[in-house]
Amino acid sequence: MSLDQKTAAPTLIRSARDVHALLAEKGSQGTKTKAIIVLALGGIFMDAYDFSSLAFGITAVKEEFGLDPLMTGFVNAAIMVGSVIGAIFGGMLVDRFGRYKLFMADMAFFVVAAIGCALAPNEWVLIFFRFLMGVGVGLDLPVAMAFLAEFSKLRGSGSRSQRVNAWSPAWYIATGFGYLLVLAVFLLLPVAQHGILWRVVVGFGAVPAIIVLLVRRKYMAESPQWLADQGDLRGAVDVMRSHHGLDVELAADADTTRTTKARTGHWRQYGELFAARYRLRTIAALCVSVFSTFGYNAVAYGTPLIIAMLFQQGPLVTILSALVINLGFGAAGGLLGVGLINRVGARRMTIIGFAIQAASLLVLAIVGIPTGALVIISIAMLAAFVFAQAGGPGANLMSYATLSYPTRLRGVGVGFNEAVKRVFSIVSLVFFPVLATSLSTGVFWIVALAPLAGLISLLVIAWDPTGKDVDAEDHAG
Repeated sequence: MSLDQKTAAPTLIRSARDVHALLAEKGSQGTKTKAIIVLALGGIFMDAYDFSSLAFGITAVKEEFGLDPLMTGFVNAAIMVGSVIGAIFGGMLVDRFGRYKLFMADMAFFVVAAIGCALAPNEWVLIFFRFLMGVGVGLDLPVAMAFLAEFSKLRGSGSRSQRVNAWSPAWYIATGFGYLLVLAVFLLLPVAQHGILWRVVVGFGAVPAIIVLLVRRKYMAESPQWLADQGDLRGAVDVMRSHHGLDVELAADADTTRTTKARTGHWRQYGELFAARYRLRTIAALCVSVFSTFGYNAVAYGTPLIIAMLFQQGPLVTILSALVINLGFGAAGGLLGVGLINRVGARRMTIIGFAIQAASLLVLAIVGIPTGALVIISIAMLAAFVFAQAGGPGANLMSYATLSYPTRLRGVGVGFNEAVKRVFSIVSLVFFPVLATSLSTGVFWIVALAPLAGLISLLVIAWDPTGKDVDAEDHAG
């Protein structure tokens, strides 16, 4: 038999270390894994849509239910409170019971919550279902990030950094889609019925959630890296063959015992995030998340409020501006971030993004209430802020939270980061309408402190998760 006719022997898998090493090198070779990446991003799309679907309609909600600025902030923040609860428990559950089970369960929250919000008879019912929606988002993000990381190779095209960062353009495309839907319904509905516009847009979120839930059942599989850490090397090998397209075989002398570290009590694993090895990484991840999210919630979620109230523009200009800012500049910034992450690195891109954001907010503060051509400059500054967020700190907050920890800690790492981030989101969502009402455009002086603090923190902490093999580090002890 000639060399060309010979078939290479399959790679033998003897331990969890072998699984992690092979996937770090090869990643995915199959179309089924690409489907998993798309579905994980589909979950992110739903998270973003549900977060932003009420952004434009909050003015109508305020008028319909007669809300004061503080109560308006509570309606906005209810989804964040739910996401804190969902993220804390979701991070623990995804590491304990696996990625697949939790991924299959969380869409039910979106379906029920979207319908409940659309039919809410008063602000308290709306707050309850927004809270429930947040629980679904909190559950979904740790598992979606785990799938994006664990079904990708470590370096090169299609790397873990690129696919984790792909959450950013997916987020902005979803947000832009929401505003596109708002525009369509705004133009189609008679003026007398514009009061129900927010109900149509929020309720529509149930439709793609059902579709994603049904499609997930066909393509999803458990993460082989998680299976290997649990001692299920047979299951890991099966998924690597069926979904990754890798020619692997379980060795006769394979070690199928659950790793000692994987048996750690899961509540205790939150404490491990601050152990000597991970402490600075955790602090860096928190700084990126907290400081970028505070500004993002004030500016991006507050875009309709800023344009309508602070810039004193009408509803059509408000919708079109928010649509262009998110679908154009947000998605473009996110895609640029995905393309550059392997070469530039998460830390440098985040520093650049924070610098642009701080400059944009300072210009907005100086301009004040714009008139004439200054309206275009002010909206351009909002666009620059979102562009920098999407390609810099907004994208890389997930890189820091997801790729700084090994597989066994990834869920709690993302969950903890999300929970802390959402606490600060609650603060910004509750108090930004109040500050905007009392300070007008002077609020931008306060918001500018967030990206400045983020910039300083990363200049001090040098950790960059791009291309780091944290699983090999973990197995080395």
